[in-house]
Amino acid sequence: MLLDRADQAISSTELQKNARVLLDRMADGRQDRYVVMRDNRPTAVMLPTARYEALMAELEDLRIEAIARDRLPSIGASTPISHADMKARFAEDA
Repeated sequence: MLLDRADQAISSTELQKNARVLLDRMADGRQDRYVVMRDNRPTAVMLPTARYEALMAELEDLRIEAIARDRLPSIGASTPISHADMKARFAEDA
C-alpha cells in the first residue's frame, strides 16, 4: 500500500517548492515517506535512506533464501556436503 495517511501524498509542485522542508521532515523522523503525485497518479516514492537500505537488505536476504531453497533438492537432504564442494558446485551462480 503506497499511502497509509493523507499527509504522505504530495504533489510534484509541492516537492519543487518545498523540497528542503520535506527532506528535513524525513531526515529527522517526522515523516516516514512521501508519495509524489503527478496528474493525480503516484509517480515516485521518497524514503529516508536508512529505510531504503533496510528494504534493499531484506530483499537481498529473500533472494538468497529463494536461491538456497531452489538448490536444496539437488543436494539431497541426507547427504552431507563440504563448504568447498558447495562453492565448487554453485560458484557460477554467485
